[in-house]
Amino acid sequence: MTLRFYDTATASIRDFTPVHQGEARLYYCGATVQGRPHIGHVRSALVFDILTRWLRDGHGYTVTSVRNVTDIDDKILANSLASFADGFQGDHPREAWWALAYRFEKIFTEAYGALGIEDPTYEPRATGHVPEMHELITELIQAGHAYPAEDGSGDVYFDVRSWPRYGELTRQRVEDMQDAPDADPRGKRDPRDFALWKGHKDSDPETAAWDSPWGRGRPGWHLECSAMAGKYLGDTFDIHGGGLDLRFPHHENELAQSAAAGRGFANFWLHNGLVTYQGEKMSKSIGNTISPEEMVQMARPLAVRYYLGQAQYRSVLDYRPTSLEEATAAVERVEAFLKAAQEAGVDLGWTPAEIPANFREAMDDDLNVPRALGALHDAVRAGNAALHSVPSNDDAAPSSAAGSARAVAAMTEILGLRQLMDLDGASGAAGEHQALDHLVKDLLERRAAARASKDWAEADRLRDTLATAGVQVADGAGGSTWSLG
Repeated sequence: MTLRFYDTATASIRDFTPVHQGEARLYYCGATVQGRPHIGHVRSALVFDILTRWLRDGHGYTVTSVRNVTDIDDKILANSLASFADGFQGDHPREAWWALAYRFEKIFTEAYGALGIEDPTYEPRATGHVPEMHELITELIQAGHAYPAEDGSGDVYFDVRSWPRYGELTRQRVEDMQDAPDADPRGKRDPRDFALWKGHKDSDPETAAWDSPWGRGRPGWHLECSAMAGKYLGDTFDIHGGGLDLRFPHHENELAQSAAAGRGFANFWLHNGLVTYQGEKMSKSIGNTISPEEMVQMARPLAVRYYLGQAQYRSVLDYRPTSLEEATAAVERVEAFLKAAQEAGVDLGWTPAEIPANFREAMDDDLNVPRALGALHDAVRAGNAALHSVPSNDDAAPSSAAGSARAVAAMTEILGLRQLMDLDGASGAAGEHQALDHLVKDLLERRAAARASKDWAEADRLRDTLATAGVQVADGAGGSTWSLG
């Protein structure tokens, strides 16, 4: 199967052909570091981490990934100002905007790292790319698609009516769009025009302003991403991604200003779905939120990553009180098998040729992780059956399970799970598997004795006991074997 993705811009599944042969260039929106990360931030980063791994490890592309940090923004300034007015913000009293932004940036980095999300190739901050933003604004003014406000504010706006394609990403007409709330509308030609540059206000800190041809000020949010994407990936690149909630106005405005400046911008737009709580939108006001930090306190990072990555990326991911328990049970079965295979002498090194065809087909089909996980668990069941089909001291045990084990190792590494597993020592899930193996074999021996003495009732009772615990028993000429269902 050809690698295919659903492109939001065309609302269709399209074959992926890279702009530059052998390379894949990806930009996805990172955090606006005004506060702690929420679960949607982490899900989005995890989705594009899996995408990066599949492009690299599944298809051999040299991947350049960019995840920006918005470290200057209205909300950052407002939160900093509140800390000065109140005299405190958490444990950090009277915090300057740049200090607040850096503190939360570090917390985001810790959250990503805890779940095994790889660092992108580049993670640029908006404040480090003001010259590139000035260049883009100048191009838009010269092309007739932007204008400095005539009210003396120092604002510069994108003229949405000058660009006939405005609204193409979300398939909206200008007349049906909401007003842009990002600046005082008095200097706008149309209330839907959005700010490229925001003139300095007396209420803003002096440090939150840069000199420009239009006066001191700071960049608009949408402009930042266009400038940084162009700097690191070129005028035309492969994929732009982010959460579904960013399609409008953020991504719509990015596309408009970049295309109006003559840049090809992104060939594909990928958007991940949101996270809900038992079917409802998460909201602090009604108390149905859960943070990445809380999740990691409730379950191992391995289980949290499995949970956040298990749904198809475009779908809604619903959280329930049992979600992490279910994820833990599922992923620890995989971990236990790899541990058992490793202890049996199997080398878990793998090559791309050992990625199962059904896993590859699933991932190539718009990153269909649910189907890919089905392939993973099928391989675990087959591997467990192979491990337990012969005595553990038999030389045939590791060789019979080796193919499944290396396939599982490949799949878990691509999904970002393997590096979070405990495959060393007898602790954690692998140790638990050893204990389970001992107990199950004891019950199987007792069942074999019951069958030999034709005590069918006892044999059936023992089999039912195992089935209730989720253990599947297969009777064969060489005896009974077991696996987790």
